[in-house]
Amino acid sequence: MKLLEEKIAAECSVFEGDILKVDGFLNHRLDVAFLNEVGKEFARLFAGGGVNKILTVEASGIAVACLAAQHFTPVPPVVFAKKNSPKNIGKDVFSAKVFSFTRGTSTEISVSKLYLSPADKLLIIDDFLAKGSALCALADIADAAGAHIVGAGIVIEKAYQGGGGVLRARGIRVESLAMIESMCPEAGIKFRS
Repeated sequence: MKLLEEKIAAECSVFEGDILKVDGFLNHRLDVAFLNEVGKEFARLFAGGGVNKILTVEASGIAVACLAAQHFTPVPPVVFAKKNSPKNIGKDVFSAKVFSFTRGTSTEISVSKLYLSPADKLLIIDDFLAKGSALCALADIADAAGAHIVGAGIVIEKAYQGGGGVLRARGIRVESLAMIESMCPEAGIKFRS
């Protein structure tokens, strides 16, 4: 998505430790009009797939998932995996472990068994794909529920970190709107064509 690449190039910074600072529009301050366009693109890419539910993980994926959902007909519900199994979710859950590249910690994510089933055709949406831990955990949860994964919509993929390859090797269709080939504070960001 050329518009996304232009926005990243104009507004984002690369920090030491392989961090892309996108908090001005994606994961701290939300540019709702722009993210609405991102949502439209996901709906276009996955049209005809029979998506009846969108699955994401808290917290950064929720806004994008909700904005994408409104562009499907009918509008599918959005389910998000909660971190650290809060008490209000109950004990009857699908769970998986996620290692956060940004935080450097492992977390368990959970989805109530009430909200996923074999009847679901899931679109998984997330803001970033790096090494693939979060997306693989969501796919594991979907598999445990017996749901069909239509695909995964990613706003930004760090292609050089291999997570996309891991998901694609599992047979999951991955559509990333911006694919970063390389990045560093000195040389900036290079996108994959």
